[in-house]
Amino acid sequence: MTTTASVAVRTDERVRRVGWLRLLPARPELGAVLGTFVVWALFAAWSGSRGFLTIAGTANYLQIAAQLGIIGSVAALLIISGEFDLSMGSMIGATGMILALSIAHFNQPVWVGLLAAFGFALAVGFINGYLVVRTGLPSFIITLAGFFGLRGLALAMARLLTGTTVVGSLDSHIAGDPVAMLFTASVDGFAVVIVWWALVAAICHIVLMRSQFGNWIFGCGGSATAARNLGVPVERVKIILFMSTAAVACLLACIQVLGVGSADANRGVQKEFEAIITAVIGGTLLSGGYGTVIGTIFGALTLAITQQGLFFAAVDAEWYRVSLAVILLSAVLLNQYVRLRAARTRL
Repeated sequence: MTTTASVAVRTDERVRRVGWLRLLPARPELGAVLGTFVVWALFAAWSGSRGFLTIAGTANYLQIAAQLGIIGSVAALLIISGEFDLSMGSMIGATGMILALSIAHFNQPVWVGLLAAFGFALAVGFINGYLVVRTGLPSFIITLAGFFGLRGLALAMARLLTGTTVVGSLDSHIAGDPVAMLFTASVDGFAVVIVWWALVAAICHIVLMRSQFGNWIFGCGGSATAARNLGVPVERVKIILFMSTAAVACLLACIQVLGVGSADANRGVQKEFEAIITAVIGGTLLSGGYGTVIGTIFGALTLAITQQGLFFAAVDAEWYRVSLAVILLSAVLLNQYVRLRAARTRL
């Protein structure tokens, strides 16, 4: 015999289930998760027999995803705060050149080159953030200046000291160096950059979702004026985030330079846009105040799977850019739907 209490319990459970299903579409990362599985299934069917589904194929797209995810995770935090950093790609080229010149041209240990590169990146990141908060100019303009300035500086440094834009022959300098191994190690074809990605993404997720600083980030992106009135140190938050985007760009540069054994002043071209696209695919709104790091992880996977899937399908590389355009537009439209759905859910 069914009691009134048991009926009430089942009713409560059904309400909770329905409530959870209603809230599910409002999750910022939902579209990115679904998109990743759809794209993976597409290329598994199309390119699976050509190497996409092999261990080596998986290692390849995870390595690409890791490089995108390292810069994309921190870029997402900056975008959530309401700002952009268009100098990240140029920072990769500049700090990579500083590291390579320190090791190959000035014969310094790897750790000295790393300190020089990260010191430069943090200084430039501080300048970017300081100029944005003090002048009130759009970060788009400030970091666009860095986009051109850092790229030109990298080219000028390389040509002035070596007569070329590529600095190579680093292998003999870094062979057996334990510090270099932190950036070059691999296990069964899976590069250590994947570990760096997991570490950076985990830190960003914890900071954003489990700390007061994360609340401050959301507050800055929602309304900087209101956040400031509530006691949020908006200027400090944004400067720290600009320094963080510069730092992870330097981290990626160090991984690339030490892994390949050379530096190219033109390395990192368009990476700033891929970082933004990765965040947008992950559900981060360009207007700020909304997004997750989890979504960015799947955004990086989507781009990496697309790039490697096209490679294994023997499709010309130019189509990857077409794919970027389609994926970006689809993500923006989906984010718009999610934002409106979330607003209705809160009513």
